[in-house]
Amino acid sequence: MTRLILIRHGETDWNVEGRYQGQADPPLNEHGREQAQKLAADLRDAGLDILYSSPLRRARETAQALEGCLGLSVRFDGRLMEVSQGDWEGRRRGRIEQLYPELLRRWEVDPWSASPPGGETLLEVQARVNAALDEILARHPGRCVGVVTHRLPIMLIKLRYRGLSSEAAQTLHLPNAYWEEIPITDTGSTDRFALTGVVT
Repeated sequence: MTRLILIRHGETDWNVEGRYQGQADPPLNEHGREQAQKLAADLRDAGLDILYSSPLRRARETAQALEGCLGLSVRFDGRLMEVSQGDWEGRRRGRIEQLYPELLRRWEVDPWSASPPGGETLLEVQARVNAALDEILARHPGRCVGVVTHRLPIMLIKLRYRGLSSEAAQTLHLPNAYWEEIPITDTGSTDRFALTGVVT
């Protein structure tokens, strides 16, 4: 059995301000850096063997805190990045609603049927995230693999392995510094009960 530990990055100022981040690259704020250190402490005894991360700065800084504490070398994979949100990146929700009222409504109600202008669809994100994860898990069978990434990639991985419906895309709450362990068997099925945690 392979153990997959999904880890969401710590907090940024854009999280606090309600700005859409996508593939823009704000760093962790002070609280986010504290969260990253606490995550490292929480996962010190988890048995992590390998650590992968999105290269975006907020994920990279979170992964590097784990790297330093756990003595692992982080590997970066661009396919683990957050969804590209095109013209919405850096904007607050209120401004996006002014500029794209109908598109934003569709994105929030049924994100599978819409995408930000100049951004990606969920199907495109799902394809790249699944391809990355397939390669990572095939490379490290029977190991404990940590993946530091973002809300939507984690949500899509949970859809795949937890048997959640596609509607979970708009309702699943995954706070900053959240982590979850998913045990994966040789057949791809998983134990429905696993460890989860969140650093505040």
